Amino acid sequence: MPDSCANPRQRSRRFQRFVALPTAVAAAGLVLAGCGSKAGDSEASKSCVDTSGDTVKVGVLNSTSGTMAISEVTVRDSILLAIDQINASGGVLGKKIEPVREDGQSEPKVFAEKAEKLISSDCVAAVFGGWTSSSRKAMKPVFEGKNSLLYYPVQYEGLEDSKNIFYTGATTNQQIIPGLDYLKEKGVKSLYLVGSDYVFPQTANREIKAYAAANGIEIKGEDYAPLGSTAFGTIVDKVREKDADAVFNTLNGDSNVAFFNEYNNKGLKAADMPVISVSIAEEEVAAIGAPVLQGQLAAWNYYQTVDTPANKSFVTAYQAKYPGKPTSDPMEAAYASVYLWKATVEKAKSFDVKAIQDNADGVSFDAPEGKVTIDGSNHHITKTALIGEIKPDGLIYTVWASPAPIKPDPYLCSYEWAKSLQDSGSCK
Repeated sequence: MPDSCANPRQRSRRFQRFVALPTAVAAAGLVLAGCGSKAGDSEASKSCVDTSGDTVKVGVLNSTSGTMAISEVTVRDSILLAIDQINASGGVLGKKIEPVREDGQSEPKVFAEKAEKLISSDCVAAVFGGWTSSSRKAMKPVFEGKNSLLYYPVQYEGLEDSKNIFYTGATTNQQIIPGLDYLKEKGVKSLYLVGSDYVFPQTANREIKAYAAANGIEIKGEDYAPLGSTAFGTIVDKVREKDADAVFNTLNGDSNVAFFNEYNNKGLKAADMPVISVSIAEEEVAAIGAPVLQGQLAAWNYYQTVDTPANKSFVTAYQAKYPGKPTSDPMEAAYASVYLWKATVEKAKSFDVKAIQDNADGVSFDAPEGKVTIDGSNHHITKTALIGEIKPDGLIYTVWASPAPIKPDPYLCSYEWAKSLQDSGSCK
């Protein structure tokens, strides 16, 4: 299907802005064409996707090595499960899906390089994967410049959208803000912020501080550790000294193991100073140890314990393929992303990028977490917010849920206190 200027109603105004590309990409000959064309519409970025045969290739791009492997391997596994199931039921438009796997090595630069390879050399129709916001931001200009599609499955800090990315994890108003609302309802008046030193925690903490200022919550401290750090003695000492009502944790990867072990070793308990985490799911609980985490809180949109028929089938299928492994929010969002891509392709009757973009709005899937629906204006999906408590069996059980799925608001346009965080014009 050729590109055209038709049907602008189905794109958000922000998708119509030109996205500046790095000099190296621009030098490759990506230029703006006529008729309101955008980055990625030029001859240099023509797709090499071949759908003339019985298969269609997709990229599976996750860290299977490095500090993020503790979290990302399970995401890869769930993507492959979805592909296997779809292939067993006839594929997509009669074509079997052929996964091309790559290791992002927990390095944003490598993610960008592997995305380029998958798009330009392997000629994939879409890519599923990524975890850290640094990896996503490194890949974003590649997908926009090459006019390809990334399905990104992890909760993140918001304040972003792209016509070339579908965000199937939570944005801020579907995870972080419900977590803060829950703490406020429980009487929390002060917080200590601990995070990894990169994009997501830094931006999330800006949002948390803005919320806190508007809701009478004191921020008693804010500390960051390098991604992959295992030295948390000093930070935990400061947390104990400041004696906040709770800790908001945005650490990622295996740093969580070291942090919670130190927290536990120094006598800090959930009953006295609970930690609410937004990047610890069942997989990380297993690695850290349930006794260390017992009683601690998590904010997500899915747990293995969610009581729906779709989830029971999902858990059974996943554990049959990967015995002994728990399910978790990011891998459930990754699983759903493959089915959302399939449904959109079938609605569009095409693997073409523009056809998928034009037909994405309103596409739904009965996911293990519940029904999710794509918002075509920003490429995020509806999500039900869940606050969970970690129990001795290593599973997370819901203690609070939003009454209904929450529409995505990545720029926090509906929150007066967030005006200072919004880009100029992002909420018009």
